[in-house]
Amino acid sequence: MSSLSIALISAGCIFGGVLLGLLLRGLLPDHHLTNESKDTVKLAAGMIATLSALVLGLLVSSAKNTFDTVGSEITQSAAKIILLDRVLANYGPATKDVREQLQRSVAAGVTAVWPEQKTAVPGMTTFERANGMERMQAKLRELTPASEAQRQLLAQGQQIGGELLQFRWLVIEQTQNALPMPFLVLLLFWLTLLHMSFGLFAPRNATVLLVLFLCALSVSGAIFLILEMNHPLSGFIKVSSAPMLKALEHLGQ
Repeated sequence: MSSLSIALISAGCIFGGVLLGLLLRGLLPDHHLTNESKDTVKLAAGMIATLSALVLGLLVSSAKNTFDTVGSEITQSAAKIILLDRVLANYGPATKDVREQLQRSVAAGVTAVWPEQKTAVPGMTTFERANGMERMQAKLRELTPASEAQRQLLAQGQQIGGELLQFRWLVIEQTQNALPMPFLVLLLFWLTLLHMSFGLFAPRNATVLLVLFLCALSVSGAIFLILEMNHPLSGFIKVSSAPMLKALEHLGQ
């Protein structure tokens, strides 16, 4: 289920709590709606609001940290790609095929993660996208250095290629974070219960309904942000493609 679907379901459940509270107000006897009852309900609602706000804040912070970490690793990978291309260029004409493979691999990665971006290099097949860097390293191993300088450059290039592979899998693993469904259900239950308490003592008019509806949308928007930032390479909110596009511009020069 997508983040947007979960957010919309959350908004429906939360606003449903408001409507349930308004309905219960019309059904409860008057002695259940005294000032003492209101104070007790407000006290309980305050405790639930504190718990919900604390959990939402921690989740937003954790999701933002994941988002920033992946963004930083993408930037580092882009810098290493440029460095690797420069090292291969300094090695000599023998690395032409390797540099072309590197350019195709980067273009394929940009196309796969950011399909809205247009690159000058044709798209690759799924197999080639998954094995581009491995094929580039295989080409590096086929090179035979003719001097000590080339031997050092080749060793440096192989090291950077290995680091790029490590970055790739590290990013893939870090984007596998998923919010446990029982945790999400419990948080949604708290928020629904909280909004039901709002509706229980709220006056029945269009202004109150609109404000509570906007409140439900705002809270579900926070849930949407959490789910989206937990997956920085997919969905509506992604890390910037600018570092990779800039790296692609420098390749082959």
